[in-house]
Amino acid sequence: MRIFLIGIVFLFQIISCSPIDKEYFVLSGKTMGTTYNINVEGNDKDKLQSEIDQLLLRVNAATSTYEKNSLISLFNKNYKTYISLVSKDTILTNYFNENFRLSQQIYNQTYGAFDPTVMPLVNYWGFGYSGRDHIEHVDTSEVIHLLSLTGLNKLELDGQIIKKANQAMELDFSGIAKGFGVDQVADLFDGKGIINYYIEIGGEVFAKGLNSKGITWRTGVSIPSPNSNINDYQQVIEISNKGIATSGNYRNYYETDGKIYSHTINPKTGFPERNDVLSATIIAESCALADGYATACMVLGLENAMKLIKTTPEIEGILIYQNEKGEFVSFDSTNK
Repeated sequence: MRIFLIGIVFLFQIISCSPIDKEYFVLSGKTMGTTYNINVEGNDKDKLQSEIDQLLLRVNAATSTYEKNSLISLFNKNYKTYISLVSKDTILTNYFNENFRLSQQIYNQTYGAFDPTVMPLVNYWGFGYSGRDHIEHVDTSEVIHLLSLTGLNKLELDGQIIKKANQAMELDFSGIAKGFGVDQVADLFDGKGIINYYIEIGGEVFAKGLNSKGITWRTGVSIPSPNSNINDYQQVIEISNKGIATSGNYRNYYETDGKIYSHTINPKTGFPERNDVLSATIIAESCALADGYATACMVLGLENAMKLIKTTPEIEGILIYQNEKGEFVSFDSTNK
């Protein structure tokens, strides 16, 4: 449910040594159905690339619904009320559990606006792993039925066991997993004593320290229009020691019978959400939290999203919407 909305500034420059003779290099690859691009100060580029690729493979093996044997896929296919998540690779279990716990935190804070149990609805509307085509005729009775399977409060994580209130319930961590992957790479760097880096996976970012010019990293918030290029920015902001994520509905959508259906599913109505928020950018201590809260803001709409940002101390946010003249304007809690 994520979308490429955050542009990367300076990421693809050919970087030489900084004034203090420390080498910065760019690492890139594919993961989670998207790409990653990393700008980092270090020494052994090839070894670091290999470690990152192996780490992200494990994140995928825990959280990707497109991997048939991932833990989340095994959970989704298991029609039992008690499901063991014990894996031979304990790291996979830990990754799954952490995504679940972070999801609970955001679910509770947003009164259910962020809810990873929307997976059956995501599949119904043609945005999920099922490969289903876009809906041509909406079956309201089917939507109501699938809506009965939502509610993260209907799942209970007890040690290594998840209890389902309904056997057909499924999970979708796509609203948080890429941010989680970014955080895991940041933890890898921190463990190696690396203090200057910029990590981006599918538009989700965590940055720390300074770039090769000795200044704070910068990232751009894209103009939320289907006609804009990926490098057309609404604004550019500085970021260090923070995670940042953006969610929006203006690229991943389709039209049926004159109605537009976007990939953000409202877990309260069961329908794709269309409201006055064009994009939501959240800055938080971790990229996973930023990722989840950005998704929630797209569900909440402008007024409630503004309230969430104002009343949640651990986040800052930028909401872009159109005024009555059709102009792009923004609410920006970072501009104080």
